[in-house]
Amino acid sequence: MTHAGEALRATVREKYGAAARRAAAGQGGSCCGSGDAAGAAKPGTAADCGCGCSSGAVEDPITSDLYSEDETTGLPAHAVLASLGCGNPTALAELRAGEVVLDLGSGGGIDVLLSARRVGPTGKAYGLDMTDEMLELARRNQREAGVDNVEFLKGEIEAIPLPDESVDVIISNCVINLSGDKPAVLAEAFRVLRPGGRFAVSDIVARGELDPRIRRSMELWTGCVAGALETREYETSLRDAGFTDIEIEPLRVYGEEDVSALLTGLEGADETLVERAAGTFMSAFVRARKPS
Repeated sequence: MTHAGEALRATVREKYGAAARRAAAGQGGSCCGSGDAAGAAKPGTAADCGCGCSSGAVEDPITSDLYSEDETTGLPAHAVLASLGCGNPTALAELRAGEVVLDLGSGGGIDVLLSARRVGPTGKAYGLDMTDEMLELARRNQREAGVDNVEFLKGEIEAIPLPDESVDVIISNCVINLSGDKPAVLAEAFRVLRPGGRFAVSDIVARGELDPRIRRSMELWTGCVAGALETREYETSLRDAGFTDIEIEPLRVYGEEDVSALLTGLEGADETLVERAAGTFMSAFVRARKPS
């Protein structure tokens, strides 16, 4: 990996480690809000961001309202507080009993625990994360939930520590955009999937070309915005990795008010930049399949 890529990885690890510490202390994981142990969102001005807006006392337009009350009932409060995704891949991946699932960038473990419910005792859910604080929190949440068919692994999504063809479904929630080497991520996902296996991730995707000021911002990379692949680029990268049956389904398009929140703190983020970037970002569900 390049020096710039290593610097990005170190910054992501630092930001998400801080988010894990906040969640473990009973505060919201998002930079744009804090919370209590009951999971209620409250306005905040924390500077250490996970996915979502870069700063400011506004509701996070990316991470808010992703899970239903039925889904979060019975989950440890700290798993809910640590949720920093942009979608709900477990609800869209059509997981089946007995399947083996891998969550890339599993954070506090909410999607792993939800996946474990769906695949049942005959299946298994792996979570992969590179941040020690997140892994510690996820394992704590697993113990509190009393779930046995879960294993959290330390590693990087560009080098998955699992054998070839060992997984039925790969999920991820707003993490692939954070990588500085997305072709490596997709190649590794293809490698560990069994023939006929499914790639089913939520991610931030760009609907057009991004302003260079956004692309250059390290803070917006860690906020899940600057590293977003353009739709056609995402499709091409998946195809180059060997995937077929590729679909990118928009879930939430970010308008001017959302983009204003996302770009808060970016130097030179004037009204013109906000207007131009409105509608450029979306959270999307990305599906693909490894040929059988």
